Amino acid sequence: MCLAVPGRVTEIGERDGTRMAVMDFGGVVKDVCLEYLPDLAVGEYAIVHVGFALQRLDEESARRTLALFEELGLLQEEFGDPWEAAGAAAGAVGETEEAGR
Repeated sequence: MCLAVPGRVTEIGERDGTRMAVMDFGGVVKDVCLEYLPDLAVGEYAIVHVGFALQRLDEESARRTLALFEELGLLQEEFGDPWEAAGAAAGAVGETEEAGR
């Protein structure tokens, strides 16, 4: 699943001519492109999808959404270690095959 996740801008800079931000998603920090929201400022929140900030969001809505995503385990699913997730999925497949024998 690929979610649009709210995050808070902690730093802004330029990389290869592109305006970029470092954003915090409830403790997970990622680089995000700001081309669609060029006036976004440090401390503001935005909805991010596949590495692009798409829409400005108020702090209360962002915090509520992050808390709900965390409660549902969606932050780990979205930002977790892909190798760990692949291993867990492979283990689940192996367990299913064992149960069918």
